Amino acid sequence: MDPFDFRSIECNGITLRLASVGEGPLVVFCHGWPETWYSFRHQLPAFAEGGFRAVAYDVRGYGGSSSPWPVEAYSLKNLTADVIGILDALEYDRAVVIGHDWGGPIALSTAVLYPDRIRAVGSLSVPHTVRGPIPAIEHWRTIYEGRYFYQLYFQTEGVAEAELEADIRRSLYLTYCNFDARGTARMLAEKQSSAKAPHPDSCFLETMHEPEGFPDWFGPTDLDYLVGQFAVSGMRGPLNRYRAQTIDWHELPQLSNVLDQPACFITGTLDPVNYFLFSGKPKRSRIEKHYRDLRMFELLDSTGHWTQQEQPAAVNALLLSFLESLD
Repeated sequence: MDPFDFRSIECNGITLRLASVGEGPLVVFCHGWPETWYSFRHQLPAFAEGGFRAVAYDVRGYGGSSSPWPVEAYSLKNLTADVIGILDALEYDRAVVIGHDWGGPIALSTAVLYPDRIRAVGSLSVPHTVRGPIPAIEHWRTIYEGRYFYQLYFQTEGVAEAELEADIRRSLYLTYCNFDARGTARMLAEKQSSAKAPHPDSCFLETMHEPEGFPDWFGPTDLDYLVGQFAVSGMRGPLNRYRAQTIDWHELPQLSNVLDQPACFITGTLDPVNYFLFSGKPKRSRIEKHYRDLRMFELLDSTGHWTQQEQPAAVNALLLSFLESLD
């Protein structure tokens, strides 16, 4: 951790912990679930070497940042205000913001809501999509009626927390190892072999496969660090992001807008998000209607959900190339 400068800032009524390195134009990295600033450990040095001030932070509810209790504290209105709070605290008028998983919608929504502050935006795993005709959770309830879907399981406060916090190490290990390239390939093979689908009343970890050892991109030291972070924060804040989606739909009709800023989207061919958003690999023609200036669309072969951790060199090269395209 020595190369990084850690500091805490006060913004939007809470404390956020930042990890930063480098000097120059600001790039802010937003992580997803269940991660911390640490998911961008491979990006920060590369961007600093590229001439940027690179900052990854613990999203509220995670690690060293505040963990408010109410579900509404995790709305996109609040999460995007946190990003702007980082710009203000570091005294930058504008920045590039890049997000992965839930960090993607945080980054993209910040660009939509604060167009004068965000000069460009990138997302990994999750592309920009406009606000639907009904809240996302209502959509998933219709699509998955009578079937298991993890986002529906997460809705009841306290249930998933109890399951995941009972053994944080095992919960994180299974989550990381089931949704990378190796885990998704296994899942797809099981579907093709007509393996039994999860019971509608399954718990989250019941749907997981017990892997053999660690993958090559994620090891015991990484897991140790994350376990320590979630031992502090717990899982309520991270899970509340899933529960706040209906609040977003009612609070932010602006999210019906296309994205104006220069943008890039990178995902893996074996990212499971592709299969519930697109029923397969995403196509540029399907998502670019939501962008005014989609400058980069990249599919990384043999890459699962943890895009920038599984393929750090490729992701760094692509993102830095995207930034070079900006005025």
